[in-house]
Amino acid sequence: MLMNDEYQPINCDDYDNLELACQHKLILKLELRDGEVIEAKAIDLLQKKRVEYLTIEQNGNQRDLRLDHIGSFSHPEIGTVVVSLSD
Repeated sequence: MLMNDEYQPINCDDYDNLELACQHKLILKLELRDGEVIEAKAIDLLQKKRVEYLTIEQNGNQRDLRLDHIGSFSHPEIGTVVVSLSD
């Protein structure tokens, strides 16, 4: 995974879908840009040092994922969202 690259904000509509997922604590299937696939509960969106993160919970453990590292996410209520980076 690219850890030291400059953060690129994601598309506003994609962010809004993640915000909705957090509000409803949805279990998302997340596909990261490095190929990792995660199924976890969306907990919160946060910003640290001008980088935005999705906090997820998986097996009782929390983890923060950089939004620009998420390739797509899906849930039956919202369908599949392919995350695009904003220009």
